[in-house]
Amino acid sequence: MELTNENVLGKLIAQFGEENIFDAYDPDGIMTFTTNRENIIALIQYLYDDKDLQVQFLTTMAGIHFPDHKGRELCMMYQLHSLRHNYRLRIKVFVPIADPVLPTLTNIYATANWMEREAYDFYGFIFTGHPNLIRILNIEEMEYHPMLKQYPLEDQTREDKIDTYFGR
Repeated sequence: MELTNENVLGKLIAQFGEENIFDAYDPDGIMTFTTNRENIIALIQYLYDDKDLQVQFLTTMAGIHFPDHKGRELCMMYQLHSLRHNYRLRIKVFVPIADPVLPTLTNIYATANWMEREAYDFYGFIFTGHPNLIRILNIEEMEYHPMLKQYPLEDQTREDKIDTYFGR
């Protein structure tokens, strides 16, 4: 099977159904679609195990905060790569900020370990089954997640910044 976006999307829809593979588009030629958290493990395991696809490299996991999307404020974006076929795809999963729970991918991709810790640290995602879900870059005592868009971009109490230095 030739790995084109259309072929891969058709294969995934045939396996998981249109209700679980939706909002598909291909910016920059990379197939991107959304699924739900209940199917993410089965979907990624299928991509990994399927002999035609062999998507066996997790390139990136990135958290995204959409504060205006009520009930879908947090997004986890997975970018995967089939090294054998030089084929990439992105999968998005949206969850409410009040319930930022996703299953861990560490049983499939060892590289997910640190990426999930980073997403926990900066966005507050909770990965069930993760072997060591602790902060990776910020201090443990930190009671917030700094990449959420509920904090100002600059510290308004700083006195060492003079606006003329920044062309303001």
